[in-house]
Formats: sequence, structure tokens, C-alpha cells
Amino acid sequence: MKSRIAVAVFVAAMGITPAILSAATTESQATLRKEAKISMKKARSIALKKAPGKVSSSELERENGKLIYSFDIKTAKGITEVLVSAIDGHIVDVSHETAAKEAAEKKKEAQEKKQSQKKTTHH
Repeated sequence: MKSRIAVAVFVAAMGITPAILSAATTESQATLRKEAKISMKKARSIALKKAPGKVSSSELERENGKLIYSFDIKTAKGITEVLVSAIDGHIVDVSHETAAKEAAEKKKEAQEKKQSQKKTTHH
């Protein structure tokens, strides 16, 4: 009987965990947005002036202790990542990736994800 209760509690806790993690992520994003002095829209405009193209992804994050907006911008030469300070709007960093390098990076990430999933299912 005790084992059935323990299993029920465990299953219930596992169902709640993703919701808690999701809430924690949302809360941290809300906290980051409160700290930002410029909007995502303004930062996006700054990034696009530096690297004209189409934004394929964007996020607000803390990197090396700095609050930044990170933009991956598709350009004729590949992907350009532009980091914009969320505090004062200055360009923190610009890095370029060729389409081939971007594809290789995505392939490597997919392989790493697949390997981590295998490890999880074998334990």
C-alpha cells in the first residue's frame, strides 16, 4: 500500500515539475525584461542597422554578466549574430557564420541531443 502511495506521489510530482520549470523560466524572462532599459524592438532595429537581413531568432539573456539581446540575422553571407546591450543599446559583439558552418553546428547539436536522449533512456 505504501509503495502505491509513493508511486502516486512520484507520478504527480513529475507531472508538476514541467509546469514549475516553465514558470521559473517565464519568471526569469520577466525579471530580465524589467531590468532591460531598451525594448526588444529598439534593440532589433539597432541590430538590423549593423547587419541588414532577416532576423531568424532573438532572445533576451544574461551573458558574461551582461544583459543582452541576441539576434541571429540571415544575410547574403550566412548568419550574423549581433549582441545588443539591453541597458544602453550599444553593440556588444558581432560574429559571422557561413551557411555551411551554421549547418554543421545544427548537425552537431542534433547529435549531442540524440546522445543525451540515449543516455537518459538507458539509465
